[in-house]
Amino acid sequence: MSTFDQYLARVLETAAAEAKSDGSAAVEAHHILLAIAGEGSLALQSAGLDQAAVRRALDQEFSRSLAAAGVRLAGGMPDATPDPEKSPPVGASVRAALERSFQLVERKRDMRPGHVLLGVLQAELGTVPRALALAGIDRADLCERALTEVRA
Repeated sequence: MSTFDQYLARVLETAAAEAKSDGSAAVEAHHILLAIAGEGSLALQSAGLDQAAVRRALDQEFSRSLAAAGVRLAGGMPDATPDPEKSPPVGASVRAALERSFQLVERKRDMRPGHVLLGVLQAELGTVPRALALAGIDRADLCERALTEVRA
């Protein structure tokens, strides 16, 4: 198993644990972003995004989305009640992000961790771009930082 394969397996495992702990029905791109942040991505760190900052941005996005639907949470987010018997399946946003990642290289052996981050960041719609915008993060600049990481 290559170093990249080990990285991807670790990120997917961590993302699945994130999804399960927050009671999500599926592992989605924002769970991958949390996992990548936990791995210590230099691109994310250089933009001031550690795992806690990503989580805050995602919580803000969730609260904003609920508010748009007329739901206000008094006292913060309730704790999820994960089902210990179920492992959430991989969702459409993860599949799309991984497809974008693999399209960035000619051969799988050329994959780097930064490619996975780029696949997540290149989504035009969804939770990740909304959360990053709410956090004041320039997604184009963050993509450039990830490209720099890939080329290093």
